Amino acid sequence: MMKGGSSVTNLEKAYSGKSVWISGHTGFKGGWLASWLLNLGANVHGFALEPPTKPSLFDRLILGKRIHHEHGDVRDLAAIKRSIQTAQPDFAFHLAAQAIVRTSFEQPVETYMTNVIGTIHVMEALRELEKPCSAILVTSDKCYENREWLHGYREEDPLGGFDPYSSSKGCTETAIAAWRRSFFTGHPIRIASARAGNVIGGGDWAQDRIVPDCIRALSRNQPIPVRNKIATRPWQHVLEPLSGYLWLGAVLADPSLRPYGNDVFASAFNFGPTLESNRTVSELVMEVLKHWPGQWDDKSDPQAFHEAKLLNLATDKAFHLLGWKPVWGFERAIAETVTWYRNADTSTFTSSIPKSPWELTIQQINDYQTDAAKAYVPWACLSSVS
Repeated sequence: MMKGGSSVTNLEKAYSGKSVWISGHTGFKGGWLASWLLNLGANVHGFALEPPTKPSLFDRLILGKRIHHEHGDVRDLAAIKRSIQTAQPDFAFHLAAQAIVRTSFEQPVETYMTNVIGTIHVMEALRELEKPCSAILVTSDKCYENREWLHGYREEDPLGGFDPYSSSKGCTETAIAAWRRSFFTGHPIRIASARAGNVIGGGDWAQDRIVPDCIRALSRNQPIPVRNKIATRPWQHVLEPLSGYLWLGAVLADPSLRPYGNDVFASAFNFGPTLESNRTVSELVMEVLKHWPGQWDDKSDPQAFHEAKLLNLATDKAFHLLGWKPVWGFERAIAETVTWYRNADTSTFTSSIPKSPWELTIQQINDYQTDAAKAYVPWACLSSVS
């Protein structure tokens, strides 16, 4: 991919030929990230439990045969240390998590053990790595103390959480900040945290997520069950925050990309869509139905567990320091998501020339990169490599 004197993108320059360790690569976001890194020419090492759903993106993309796949639990410190020492990564992306709010009520202890202690285990393993490495530790937009504000939350706003899941993410951010100050000052390991949420895209089959709920119902010719139609979320395609994670990692690794010094970038960053993409659940469902006709039912339950009604992120920091910005708007994100599902499932093909899930995924990654380059987003711009 990268030959002497050729022009490549900034992300290709950063990741081609590099060792990248990912936790949680069997999950939805992790599967897309592993695929993008493979497309950039990276050597990917994955550490995760078995896929959390059946079907799963991991299985559909046959990632077990495309990367160095290792079955492991982030609650096992010794296993993580062995994995990272074996991979000797130039970059690390920690995505493994218990990510479902409803599950956090049913399994609160397991949620804290995975999300908080699991992240601490990753940082402890990185401390023993005797080489430079840029690490992006992924938390969630729900790490903030949600006050139902109309304006977006900024990185310096108070952390907290009403439910166990959200609280665990706030605790995780606190732990990351403590480890960064206590153990990684002047260390060859550079650590940043990334906060995003409500990502959508092909290949998500999780329970209690609205887009998978839509796809399951529509594929069975059933009405879509909607339990919280007025909740507003910052919907974004999964490639949006992943581009932020990848670019933040690249900037941490390359001093020439850090005009303000390392300390500014080794910190927390929000990655969210524009305000135009902050839509209600009912608006999202109606947009899905434009691409896959069907019906939906209002299943609102006043006795259901607490869910925030308003939750927006401010991304000024990512824009001003990284030059990062969203590429696909709300309508495009929905269109690409439904297209993936309808064309990856042989029973619902809408294309005259069917593509495999892997081909669809790489096609959407390439389309996204092309659109980002047209928008002059720094990570997608060309970089001369000698």
